[in-house]
Amino acid sequence: MGKGLPEELAQQLAARFGERFSTSQAVRLQHGTDESAYEPCPPDAVVFAQSTEEVAEVVRLCAAQRVPVIPFGVGSSVEGHLLAVEGGVSIDLSRMNRVLAVRTEDLTATVQAGVTREDLNRELAHSGFFFSVDPGANASIGGMVATSASGTNTVRYGTMRDNILSLTVVTAEGEVLRTARRARKSSAGYCLTQLFCGSEGTLGIITEVTVKLHPQPEAVAAAVVNFADVKGAVDCVIQAIQTGVALARAEMLDALTMRAINAHSKTTLPEAPTLFLEFGGSEAQVREQGAALQAIAQDCGGGEFQWALRPEERSRLWTPRHHAYFAALQLRPGSRSFTTDACVPISQLAACLAETVDDIATSGLVAPVFGHVGDGNFHCLLLVDPRNAEEVRIAEELSERLMRRALRYDGTCTGEHGVGLHKIPYLEEEHGATAVEVMRRIKRALDPHNILNPGKVVRLAGSEARAA
Repeated sequence: MGKGLPEELAQQLAARFGERFSTSQAVRLQHGTDESAYEPCPPDAVVFAQSTEEVAEVVRLCAAQRVPVIPFGVGSSVEGHLLAVEGGVSIDLSRMNRVLAVRTEDLTATVQAGVTREDLNRELAHSGFFFSVDPGANASIGGMVATSASGTNTVRYGTMRDNILSLTVVTAEGEVLRTARRARKSSAGYCLTQLFCGSEGTLGIITEVTVKLHPQPEAVAAAVVNFADVKGAVDCVIQAIQTGVALARAEMLDALTMRAINAHSKTTLPEAPTLFLEFGGSEAQVREQGAALQAIAQDCGGGEFQWALRPEERSRLWTPRHHAYFAALQLRPGSRSFTTDACVPISQLAACLAETVDDIATSGLVAPVFGHVGDGNFHCLLLVDPRNAEEVRIAEELSERLMRRALRYDGTCTGEHGVGLHKIPYLEEEHGATAVEVMRRIKRALDPHNILNPGKVVRLAGSEARAA
């Protein structure tokens, strides 16, 4: 933990930012709490920034006294990314919420980091274009870049890594850099844009993002179909992808998740393994793909399709899926979730899921399973009473087995949530000691005093680095 904010720095920040500088307990607690199973870990102070220049100014003041800085978006992360484990100043970017430019002729938009994905799509509502990355939560776009987020549309449109062209970043010295121009491709030097994507605030603070836009398809169809078991649902998606059905979304929810959704959203959906699917194109393509998908689902033991074609119908169909995380928490009121995030090659998904379901059954935990099966990514929400040490131990051990199982299937310990605090021990198993040491060298080169979100992604001797 930090030793508290130096008095001189507190006075400088208070004089510069006035009421946008806070050391109140409530504000600090909010900025030291996320959706992870970790206990809150508040910063020493919070600054609400309104521009890139203000972020740079805060970083320069903190760097002069080697005080940690932690960027904050909306607080929806699940791996402890924003926890101030060594104290310091949280820089809240939520007021940096302007859409700076929409260039439909180039299929790009430039936004401040605090703009959320829903904000941007509302801005684009009548343009004929949309921003594709949908992690479920209404996350900030800066935070989505920082964690290399993805979500329900990944199977067709890709992750944040595939949907960004340029970033504006504040460095550990408080300097401002732009990682690239807006051209769709470039061979000019190192790819700094991708370096900062997924860096979780440990290499720089992202303040502006230029994202790619996609044209709205002529026609879009969404469907829900139930299966007798999880394997049938997963096999259906794998076969659909392998036969060329252009799925935009392919979400699998197990029976327990469906029960939670019904209780939370007051729906009456069958409580069985379920696929939520969506695809788009011309009217003829949608009809053809729909017929192909129904045939595949029937072969895999699927039931009748429930279709949604109009936008309001599709929104009504998808809303319960987007609420699945919070619905699942209500299965055990007062519980915390150890949320896992395994991702494997789709050819290995059915086997990995089957082992995981058996493991959960043996553990005795309440643990709904759902995920973006179109790209091999699934989540288990291990619901535990945080006051019950035995339950916490069982959840930690189950989570550890799942991550190592994903690695055994040549997958990853985190498909989209990021490393944060929880996945650090598994990086070396996934990438090897040499690769992790290269990551440390990059961190030391860009942040020699370890003030940028210390304690996340790779471990360094934080206090020693700042004292050097």
